[in-house]
Amino acid sequence: MRNITIEELRATPVTEQRVELVERKGVGHPDSICDAIMEAVSVALCREYQATFGRIVHHNIDKGMLVAGRTTPRIGGGTVDEPMRLIFGDRAIYEYKGKRVPVGEIAIATAKAWIRQNLRFVDPDRHVIYQNEIKPGSPELTDIFDREHIGANDTSAAVGYAPYTETERIVLATEQFLNGPVFKARFPEAGEDIKVMGFRRNHDLVLTVALAFVDRFVESVNHYFARKEEMRAALADFIQSSAYSFESVRIDINTLDDPSRGQDGMYLTVLGTSAEGGDGGQVGRGNKVNQVIALNRPMSTEAAAGKNPISHVGKIYNLLSHHMALEIYKRVHGLREVYVWLCSQIGAPIDQPLIASAQVILEPGVSLSDVEGPIRETMEHELAGIYTFTQRLARGELPVW
Repeated sequence: MRNITIEELRATPVTEQRVELVERKGVGHPDSICDAIMEAVSVALCREYQATFGRIVHHNIDKGMLVAGRTTPRIGGGTVDEPMRLIFGDRAIYEYKGKRVPVGEIAIATAKAWIRQNLRFVDPDRHVIYQNEIKPGSPELTDIFDREHIGANDTSAAVGYAPYTETERIVLATEQFLNGPVFKARFPEAGEDIKVMGFRRNHDLVLTVALAFVDRFVESVNHYFARKEEMRAALADFIQSSAYSFESVRIDINTLDDPSRGQDGMYLTVLGTSAEGGDGGQVGRGNKVNQVIALNRPMSTEAAAGKNPISHVGKIYNLLSHHMALEIYKRVHGLREVYVWLCSQIGAPIDQPLIASAQVILEPGVSLSDVEGPIRETMEHELAGIYTFTQRLARGELPVW
């Protein structure tokens, strides 16, 4: 019998709160680079462990860091003066029952492949140095994988929610549009390092966008500001064509810009990411596992990217809480918002959390007794299927940033 608690949350839904703040860091942001690469390394290791050992074994590649390089951007094209440094951590199994997996080589090859696929102007062989600090795991945590029932490797709590608000959806959609192939074909000077901050007051929305320009495509100061205005107009058209109910949407791009300062008053990069010379990155500092940073919501503090998907509840429960909240919202009528809280106890089976709690904001006229039964059934169903869920994580089917 699982320990499940369901309660009514008497609170104002986020959509009815006067102020809402939501952030999204794009694919070229230094923190997103770290999350994406370390997660890709975990998926690659899972695949290689399965092929070599016949099973997934202990690893956590969740302590990655990107040390900024040094560049000299300039109109018409600048120079890379010092490469970035990507540091891999933390723990992984190199050898198991006489068979060996080349963890470091897999990590570096995976990183290079990801960079080639996602960062158009970064040469993974020339612009990045790779430092492998992945060490063998501790005996006790490694032993978890040899037990009949794999238990939680930590005592950890997570929270997820559903559904997205309009602000959350538009912030995510904005970054994906700006980093999408159609926009990039029209505006090749738009780098991958894009950050979107959405600020809603009542029904009015302000989108503040930081967008790195690639200097080789910028012909002059006037050209930069003209193209920036064209980008703003293209984004405005995209938003207007979408089904949003905001009374007004204001778009501000690169608000630090100052045309009177010439080249120094523009957001120029050589490679399209601030990691080349302005800002380092780290796993866990970017988007949450539902792809946004929603400041009006409760958030899990665990960094999910790179953690092993079989026993690390800091990853499993982090994603499962959001998945479970969405399933409850879709299956059970009469709910406005759903929050799911999960807490593990180290060593206990991951399908038997110490507590699984659902908090729901109800539609008018709906009582908790109307929905409690189907909510409990949904939670039981999702927890019973947790090992199928972890296999999806191991295959990299679910986004974590």
